[in-house]
Amino acid sequence: MASVLKINQADNVAVAVTDVASGDVCHVDGHRIAAVSDIPAGHKMALEPLSAGDNVIKYGYPIGHLLEDVPQGGLIDHRILKTNLEGVLEYKYAPIPAQVGKSDVKASFKGFRRSDGGAGVRNELWVIPTVGCVNGIAEAVARNFRQHLADYPAVEKVVAFPHNYGCSQLGEDHENTRKILADMVHHPNAAGVLVVSLGCENNQLQAFKELVGPVDGARVKFMECQKVRGDEVEYGLGLLREIAEACAGDRREDIPASELKIGLKCGGSDGFSGITANPLLGRFSDWIVAQGGTTVLTEVPEMFGAETILMARCANESVFDKTVSLINDFKEYFISNRQPVYENPSPGNKAGGISTLEEKSLGCTQKSGKSAVMDVLKYGERLKTRGLNLLSAPGNDLVAATALAAAGCQMVLFTTGRGTPFGTFVPTAKISTNSRLASAKPGWIDFNAGVILEGKPTSSVDDDFIDFVLAVASGEKTCNEKSSYSEIAIFKTGVTL
Repeated sequence: MASVLKINQADNVAVAVTDVASGDVCHVDGHRIAAVSDIPAGHKMALEPLSAGDNVIKYGYPIGHLLEDVPQGGLIDHRILKTNLEGVLEYKYAPIPAQVGKSDVKASFKGFRRSDGGAGVRNELWVIPTVGCVNGIAEAVARNFRQHLADYPAVEKVVAFPHNYGCSQLGEDHENTRKILADMVHHPNAAGVLVVSLGCENNQLQAFKELVGPVDGARVKFMECQKVRGDEVEYGLGLLREIAEACAGDRREDIPASELKIGLKCGGSDGFSGITANPLLGRFSDWIVAQGGTTVLTEVPEMFGAETILMARCANESVFDKTVSLINDFKEYFISNRQPVYENPSPGNKAGGISTLEEKSLGCTQKSGKSAVMDVLKYGERLKTRGLNLLSAPGNDLVAATALAAAGCQMVLFTTGRGTPFGTFVPTAKISTNSRLASAKPGWIDFNAGVILEGKPTSSVDDDFIDFVLAVASGEKTCNEKSSYSEIAIFKTGVTL
């Protein structure tokens, strides 16, 4: 039986839960509405006759205006719906009270307490190249050490993180690379780190050490390949052995959930993202914040059109001003590169039922729940304030997920309606918006939020999801980890020499 869902009472469209064929009768608000065209699952059906120029309302907000008339029961998609957004805007601080308090029932997970007070959810050895020229050496060191991993039971994994940068970069572009790599050195999921440099790159090792700052010399070591006599891979293996020996006593212990820092991300979104998976993450974000923990929302271009919702929840006017700069600076980035600011939905988004950036953003920002925005981070900055944070990064999946991890998030929760296998350098859990994807890609999807569409109570799904996240924090592997998909991508903003 064909089924459609009206999300907000103010909406003039409903979302097809299943494929709706022309002539199918759907029940909405006690009324029978016959579809006058085929409406694929996730797409929008007009609940009343609409004229060219009329706003389409979804989630209670306009998501664009029509380019042509649409009869009641007609399909509305990206071909006939155009964004209302334009240009850089001025904003006024109009706060609303935060709706999330503190929880009296405290949860915990089994993690690794670090000497600096931080908490990790993994105990891994990382090999980090300062420049792309030594990617092969870094990967060879990690690959060869894996053959001896059984000798070091406290170490869960050893992995190298190749990238293309660290030389031929200037100014802010160069600093972005340095900051992300320095953030990785300090990440609590790393039991130890070997930094591999070449010697002649822009990202000079001594200057990089100064940026990194104080470290535990037994767990963080540096190798400059041009100064190594003989086989640099063997030399690197020796350093990794020393690091692994320093980690021999590491054990998981009970750590309060308030120590969790969770990145919130979506990609390959569809028409169900704002109905199932993203609201699930929003409720989870509120739960973590109530525990005293931290969540981070990024992908700034996918806040455009819903930014005022976030601005109204800023904890104070200083955070509001940072949020305004976050939004308008990213718009200026598009404008300075002579690119359209609001042409964001990808082909996959459109095929899944998302027509405009407003529609995408209103669904995307639901991952932030209802908590107050406590701070705003620039790209490459590390977390310093508990609660909900915003982070400057683009929408690109791997770039944004890397930025979330670099900020200090021990894992990334990633909602998707189309599916993706990737993972950044922390566990990257995929939450499907629909059961069809979860069934088709069990090797990609870690949790299925699509059961909400099938009638499973949201409270029950929420409880299951909390248990899932705490299990991952306690060592349960995500699909990307099982497949050994772990990568980094650094935001490229300038020229290459």
